[in-house]
Amino acid sequence: MQGTRGTRWRGSSAESLNATLDALEGVLADGADGATVGADLFGAADVMREQPALRRAATDPRIGAETKTVLVREVFAAHLDESAMNVLAEAVTHRWAAGHDLPDALAHVAVVADVRAADVAGDGDQLEEELFRFSRVVADSPALRDALSDPARTVADKQALVGDLVGGKVTPAGETLLRRAVTTTHLTVSSALDDFIEITSATRGRMVARVWSARPLSDAAVDRLAAALGRLYDGTVHLNVIEQPDLLGGLRVEIGDEVIDGTVRTRLDDARRRLAG
Repeated sequence: MQGTRGTRWRGSSAESLNATLDALEGVLADGADGATVGADLFGAADVMREQPALRRAATDPRIGAETKTVLVREVFAAHLDESAMNVLAEAVTHRWAAGHDLPDALAHVAVVADVRAADVAGDGDQLEEELFRFSRVVADSPALRDALSDPARTVADKQALVGDLVGGKVTPAGETLLRRAVTTTHLTVSSALDDFIEITSATRGRMVARVWSARPLSDAAVDRLAAALGRLYDGTVHLNVIEQPDLLGGLRVEIGDEVIDGTVRTRLDDARRRLAG
């Protein structure tokens, strides 16, 4: 079972998401193709979002689990791979704290399925790097960020733009998730990419630390820092390093909700405040 990291999932929805993730692991263990399951679950999530009546029926606690299962099979069976259908059927048998949590959870599980497919192909590490690298491209390019969030452009147009940028240059799972990031299911492209990075790392049993450094870090320095953070947080930590020369020196590390700031700029700012006080 994959954990529901972060604060997004609470109460019954957290338990239901974990049960749905267990169902995914079951079909993958039986030989299902993760990429196919992921694509189908993304599609099912979109339909659930677009059809409020269907979403309400699938999440109404007054309707029995068997009735919900029959309903979603009638709606989706002709369109989904049987493995994805089984995951969806499992999802609707559980209780969701809010109606929108069901499609959100299906999309979450779809990301996990794509990550599993990448790991099977030996592309897991590369996928993590692709998501982080593209997130930095978006962060550093206001023109691209505006184009990918322009409400006047269709989702298909935005996905075509992403395809022009990364098509044939990234892993299949990377292209799938990067295209998915420009749909309207997240507030921004950046928030979608951050979500995908977090899910990818959690699926692969790792924590992610964002590290800001005034200058490039050597491979040895990255390894030492990752090992130190791993000991501190009792787990495997993957570093995403961001160069920011105006920090002057030192490092700023964000991992989960915690911040370790040892940058020269911060120390100078603290000294100025103490002197001013």
